[in-house]
Amino acid sequence: MVKLFSNLIAIIGVALSSSVVMADDVDLQLLLAVDVSSSVNYDEFGLQMQGYANAFRETAIHEAIISGPHKQISVAMTQWAGLTDQKLVLDWVVLSSKADALNFALRLENLPRSFPFGGTAIDQALKHAFSQFSSSPHRGLRRIIDLSGDGEISVGEMPGKTRDEIVAQGITINGLPILNEIPDLAEYFQKHVAGGSGSFIQISKDFKDFTRAISLKLAREIKGQWFGV
Repeated sequence: MVKLFSNLIAIIGVALSSSVVMADDVDLQLLLAVDVSSSVNYDEFGLQMQGYANAFRETAIHEAIISGPHKQISVAMTQWAGLTDQKLVLDWVVLSSKADALNFALRLENLPRSFPFGGTAIDQALKHAFSQFSSSPHRGLRRIIDLSGDGEISVGEMPGKTRDEIVAQGITINGLPILNEIPDLAEYFQKHVAGGSGSFIQISKDFKDFTRAISLKLAREIKGQWFGV
């Protein structure tokens, strides 16, 4: 498994560094990785997805999207749970206007849940999220994996090694720990999940706080260096 992932790292590294004809230049490639493990019930899943949708309806996000030199970003979303439970639920899409963001919000709030239950395999979630960059038709000045979750790993390997390998490819990993059941989850995410240039943790006190937390996080991620954050 380690050898296979190392080979994947090498292949994606070459693909990302190559000149891609017809690729769209964007300021940011943002991969949103959403926890749908057993610790997240269906009401809480709904609060997460509504939170993402609400965020992309906010003026601050619309302004952030056009704040960079290319005035557009690309976004994709995965859902994850146990060792073999990872799925790309929204393929890469370019957002370059308020209308684009509002259409994306509509898609987000109507997304079904991919897995009804499963363990918390953060390591596999990061590997799957990372693999999506190789299929993106876009070239981003920055690349970020935004992983949210409400728990520590319950299955699989600790994510630190995978995190370091992904960061070595120039990708930043940010975390959004939801402190619904584990009060010190932020420290866990900071130590084992987040990494790379400008990486940070945004705390959500519980699932009802998710809209506020993800809105702040997305605005900061999308603005990036153009606004000095």
